[in-house]
Amino acid sequence: MSSTRTLPHHPDGASPGGQSPPRARRRVIGLTIWGTAFVACWFTIGLPTEPVYLFGWLWTAAIAWRSHEPWRAHLRFVRDWVPVVLLLVGYNLSRGFAKTAEPHVTELIAADEWMFGWLTGGQVPTVWLQEHLYHPDRVLWYDMLASWVYFSHFVLAIGVALVLWLRNRARWAAFMRRFLFLCAAGLATYFAYPAAPPWWAYEHGYLPEVARISTRGWAELGLHGAFNALNAGQLASNPVAAMPSLHTAWALLVVVFFLPSVRWRWWPLLLSYPLAMTFTLVYCGEHYMIDVLAGWAYVGATFLLVGLAERGWRRWQAARARAATPEGDRVPAPRVRPVPDPSATPSSDAATVSDPPAPPSPDVPTTPEPPAASSADSPADPVAGSGSGPAGS
Repeated sequence: MSSTRTLPHHPDGASPGGQSPPRARRRVIGLTIWGTAFVACWFTIGLPTEPVYLFGWLWTAAIAWRSHEPWRAHLRFVRDWVPVVLLLVGYNLSRGFAKTAEPHVTELIAADEWMFGWLTGGQVPTVWLQEHLYHPDRVLWYDMLASWVYFSHFVLAIGVALVLWLRNRARWAAFMRRFLFLCAAGLATYFAYPAAPPWWAYEHGYLPEVARISTRGWAELGLHGAFNALNAGQLASNPVAAMPSLHTAWALLVVVFFLPSVRWRWWPLLLSYPLAMTFTLVYCGEHYMIDVLAGWAYVGATFLLVGLAERGWRRWQAARARAATPEGDRVPAPRVRPVPDPSATPSSDAATVSDPPAPPSPDVPTTPEPPAASSADSPADPVAGSGSGPAGS
């Protein structure tokens, strides 16, 4: 006897993965067009390091991924990302403040010499690394790797935020709360404590020769558009925004955000990224080690303060919901029987809720208590509810 097998039904021709073939085709076509345009602009114009230009690429990537959705859904992306763009624009505008600010220089040099001078012969780590690794006449493999790591600062954190927005908006909101808090704290510090990086200190006579080499690997690879765009971005950036290092802070923020959801055996691989960013920034003359350590401290403070604020917000919402619920509709909390302390001595102040009496031991015979006399046969008991029976029984 033959049996028939019923296949699951998927509406609109959807595949078992939950995605219809027409939708998948539109997504592949949209992402192919977007990727081709992005690569073409990368080689001709340069990388999208300017916030508004970067926002345009992010928005079109979201449209290409969700091309089947109505325009109302695409406009929601604009609403969600406007605060991010405004904060990044404010950071770029802060470079005008650098023209009038007197940056801190000697304190950062002294801090690096005090922390690492025993290892570098009394020099700051940037000078020591360039003396041992930097060759002006040729570009080595670690120079090209450093350029890639430095470039990742401009795309990784924002790219991770885009993926989270497309897949899980709740996690995107949690990530962006920490990201925006970190950026705002860093921007406020730039105004309160303007600090110059090592390459600026060399140009103004505070340090021996320090070359700014974070983009030289792009030219060696033939990516002149990317090289020119990064150089133009560096010239337009705030030159006294060294403390804290948001480059390494962003790298550590991304890694720490995902550590709880990753198996511990992958932690060394993830943590190698902020360490690689640290080496790149110090070796290329972009930051002192004290800037990097301050960036790490800012990340720790960000997770602590934002986490406390989130828990406080949830408690406030729960209390508000309980206050808005009528008393008759509230579900009473379950009554928990207290666990007796074996070492405690029974007293008259014991809790009113007591454990049920233990069953009698089968080895000890029990004598039934005589029935209590009725009130008509005995005088009234002066202790109400004593249950002890008539006197002399």
